[in-house]
Amino acid sequence: MKRRLLQLHRWITLVFSLPLAVLLITGLVLSFEPMVATNAIVPGSLSAQKLDGLLAQHDPAGKARGLFVRSYDGPAGSMTLVGAADKPKVIDLATGEEKPGTGRLAGLFQQSRMLHEHMLDQRWLVSLSTAAMLVLIALGVLMGWPRLANSLSGWHKGLAWIGLPLVIASPLTGLFIAFGVTFAPSTPSPRAAAPTTLRETVQTVAATHDPSRLIWIRSRGNAHLVRLDDAGEYRVYAAGRDGLVATPRNWPRLIHEGNWAGTLSAMVDVITSVVLIGLFATGLVLWGRRTLRRRRNARAAAGVAA
Repeated sequence: MKRRLLQLHRWITLVFSLPLAVLLITGLVLSFEPMVATNAIVPGSLSAQKLDGLLAQHDPAGKARGLFVRSYDGPAGSMTLVGAADKPKVIDLATGEEKPGTGRLAGLFQQSRMLHEHMLDQRWLVSLSTAAMLVLIALGVLMGWPRLANSLSGWHKGLAWIGLPLVIASPLTGLFIAFGVTFAPSTPSPRAAAPTTLRETVQTVAATHDPSRLIWIRSRGNAHLVRLDDAGEYRVYAAGRDGLVATPRNWPRLIHEGNWAGTLSAMVDVITSVVLIGLFATGLVLWGRRTLRRRRNARAAAGVAA
C-alpha cells in the first residue's frame, strides 16, 4: 500500500509540475508584498487634500471606479485609477503627474498576482493544481511517519512533517478563497449609504484614518469598499456618508496573503513558500535520481546479458 501511495504521489507531482512551479514561485514573490508595503508607509505622508486634488486633476468627470495606492512604488508611492480612462492611470504621488506605468517592483508583484490567481486566464487550473497539492499532502501523511536521515530523502520527509501545519494552511486557504469560503458570521454584511464619488469616499476615510494607510478603494455594486493597513492588518470597510463600517474578517484571505499581522505574518508566508518550494524541488530531484538509476541498471543488465 505504501508503495502504491508513493507512486501516486510521484505521478501527481509530475502531472502538475508546471502549474505547481508557477504557483509556488509567484506565491513566494507575493509573500514579500505585505511586508514591503507596510514598511514603506510613512504616516501622515498622504493627506485627503492631496488625494482629492489628484482625483480632481486626473478624474474630473468622476468616472473612476476605484483606486489603488502602492506605498512602495517610487519615492512617495503611486496611485492607480481604474475606470477613469480606457486603461488604468498610474499617478506618481511625488509629482502628481501621470507616468507610463508602475515601477519594476510593483510590476513584479502585479504580474505575479495575475499568474498566481489567473494562470493566463485558466483559473480552473489554479484551483485544480491547488487541490492536487492538498492530495499530495494527504498521500504523504498516509504514508506514515518517516525515518529521518541526513539525506535528500530524509530532508524531504522531515521538512514535510515539521512544516505540516504551514504546508496544509497555504493550499487549503487558497481553495477557500477560490470557492468564496470566508467563515464570516451568517449575519448580513454591514452596509452604508454609498458616496457617489471616490472623492467623497476619500474624505470619509480621512475622517477616522490616516489616508497614508489606504490600500485600495473599490466599487462593489452601489457601495464602496475600502481596504486599509490597520497596524499591519489589512481591514476592509464599507464606506458611506455615515462613515466607515468594518466588514467581517475574511480569515482565509488574510492567512493566505499574509497580511494579518504586518511583517510577522508576511514572514510566516515567506517561510511557508520556501518550505513548499523545497519539498517540490527535492521531490523532483528524488524522482530524477530514481529514474536515472533505473536506466543505468537496465543498461548494465542489458550489457551483462549481451
